[in-house]
This record gives sequence, C-alpha cells and structure tokens, in this order.
Amino acid sequence: MLSRRTKWVFYTLAGPFMSVNGWFFRWLRAPLSGRVKVHLGPGQKRYLDGWLNLDANMFTAKCDVWVDLRNRLPFNNNSVDSFYSHHVIEHLPNLDFHFKDVFRCLKPGGVYRVGVPNGDSAISKFIDGDKLWFGDWPVNRKSIGGRFENFVFCKGEHLTIVTYSFVQELMENEGFVYISKCLPSKDTGFPEFFADCLDKENESDFITPHTLIVEGQKSRH
Repeated sequence: MLSRRTKWVFYTLAGPFMSVNGWFFRWLRAPLSGRVKVHLGPGQKRYLDGWLNLDANMFTAKCDVWVDLRNRLPFNNNSVDSFYSHHVIEHLPNLDFHFKDVFRCLKPGGVYRVGVPNGDSAISKFIDGDKLWFGDWPVNRKSIGGRFENFVFCKGEHLTIVTYSFVQELMENEGFVYISKCLPSKDTGFPEFFADCLDKENESDFITPHTLIVEGQKSRH
C-alpha cells in the first residue's frame, strides 16, 4: 500500500496529464455508438475484457484509459450502457459529484453496479462483538474497535463509511430508479451487462457480506 504522501505527490504531478488525456479521449476516442461498458478502477486483478477499463494507475494496474476518477468522466452525455466499480468510490472525495457524473454519462436505461466495503455489515458485527469478521489488515489490531477502524477507513485510504441507505440516497438524488441491493458474486438484475463481473467479486459471508453491491438504473424516459 502506497503512503498517502506518495499518492499526493503522484496526483499532484500526474493530475494535469491525466486531465489532458481524459479530454483527448472524450473528444477523439470515446465511443458514440454500440454497447459501451465502463469499468472504473480495475487495479491489478479486476481488468474486464470487452469493457473500457479506467484507472489512474498506469504503472502496475491494467487499464485502457488513464484518468483521475475524481474528475469528470471522459464520456459524452447519454453514451454509456453500464458502469461497474468495485471497492473504488470509498476512495473518492466527492460522492455526490461522482454519482451525478455517472448518471450524466449513462444512456436512458443504463445501469450502474457499485461495490463498496459494507458499512451495514460492519456496524452489525461491531455491535455483535464479532472481532473475527473484521480480520487484522491493514494494521494488526487486536481490539474490535481497532479492527472496525481498519475496515471502515483502511489506514486513511477510505474517505467515508458507505451503507446501503447512503448509496440509495445518492442514487435517488440524481434520478436513478429500480435501486436494489445484490449479493456479491451471486446476483444481478442485469446479467446482460454484469454477468462477466460476478467472478471478480469474492465473498465468503452471504449473511453479512463484507461487500455491499448496489445496482441502479437511469430511467428510460
């Protein structure tokens, strides 16, 4: 895990270049027709064939488009069929802006499937005193409070705790409809878009899953 200072230096130096690259992609390369599926933040292990994979890490991650996901997404209005992100948005500083911009890019009827650390499960397990549910990464904490902090904020990598009601509110505020909670690696209401994403979502606890998966659709009207 890179230090926060290292990441700050990287984004300070690379940020202007990513902005320019995103601008050129939007106006010169962004698809204007056909089925467009966009994967936000594939990292090293979650690259999806047949998708446009966007990431800020061009060195160790595998990506098709090098952009800063904190910025405006490099797509035209109403041009994307589906967005997918898995353990990405908790790192972003402005979730209201993020959901607004995803909604802008989606075609009518388009869908966003978003996975985040499950704040609802974490709160429930903390109240239950189930220390083992949390594990001891990224810091070897022995207390349940320390492990809860690990899970929620991940040594400062995560900027907020995310729950279903929070995601639902963010989506509803932008106009998403048919918002639903799905079991990771099991369920999707839109297999035509997300069937090939499910094997990337590893989950062992289907009662109180570690990952919260939410899907929301842009109205067709």
